Amino acid sequence: MDTEKLKDEKKDDVLFDIRHLTHTFDTEDGKKFDALSDVTATIKKGSFTAIIGTNGSGKSTLARHLNALLIPTEGELYVEGMKTSDFSHIWDIRQKVGMVFQNPDNQLVAAIVEEDVAFGPENVGVPPEEIRKRVDESLEKVGMTAYRTHSPAMLSGGQKQRIAIAGILAMKPDCIVLDEPTAMLDPRGRQEVMDTIHSLNEKEGITIVLITHFMEEAVTADYVMVVEKGKLRMEGTPREVFSQAEKLTEWGLDVPVAADLAHGLRQKGLSIPEDCMTDEELEEALCPYVSKM
Repeated sequence: MDTEKLKDEKKDDVLFDIRHLTHTFDTEDGKKFDALSDVTATIKKGSFTAIIGTNGSGKSTLARHLNALLIPTEGELYVEGMKTSDFSHIWDIRQKVGMVFQNPDNQLVAAIVEEDVAFGPENVGVPPEEIRKRVDESLEKVGMTAYRTHSPAMLSGGQKQRIAIAGILAMKPDCIVLDEPTAMLDPRGRQEVMDTIHSLNEKEGITIVLITHFMEEAVTADYVMVVEKGKLRMEGTPREVFSQAEKLTEWGLDVPVAADLAHGLRQKGLSIPEDCMTDEELEEALCPYVSKM
């Protein structure tokens, strides 16, 4: 296969192509503040990418660039070859990339669940027969069919967020960007949402970009990007990223409990693999030491 064809195939795999993106805000005292500074990265189609960082790191600003809610001050961002700063592409980009935010109450607009899921397609003129089909399919995919005639106000936080996701699914996006969708939920609600988005990624092939400060959520992704003070500091697989515990701690981030404990044990002289990430892997690594006791 020739080199040019290989380049084209690699390009076809890319959903988001971020090139030297800088986003500058004006502060209240008239000064300039770079929420993002010279960020360059790509996100592949069909992947599950987690973007992590402390509060104020710029990760949510980056999320809003992915479906052109924000436009770069400098640099460029392409969504399947469409430049977000080209306003003729805005509608196509937002159909391709759906957004789910932290507070589901801010996204639920109707008094009945199925009406809420139908809201988006109705507003873009989808025929009634197709809307009914999309509502049925979307509720089934998030496991909320039994609640279709309920009031969203009567649902738990996790259920509300799954309805918000269903409303995005009804628009038939290729990608869903979730900006800290579990931050306001209890552990059960968090697990419901994480199970839902993993299922959408694995079974439906939908690209997922998850903004989170929960490291146990990020460790389940295919790929992790670390943003700190507006800069992309590190990226790689969860094993590659979370094995660098000292750097993450320096940037104010935690690491998964098993990875943190493994790091501490290595400092004590135990031979624990650098990429030890889960409870099961740590248990296996400790077995030889337990057997000697």
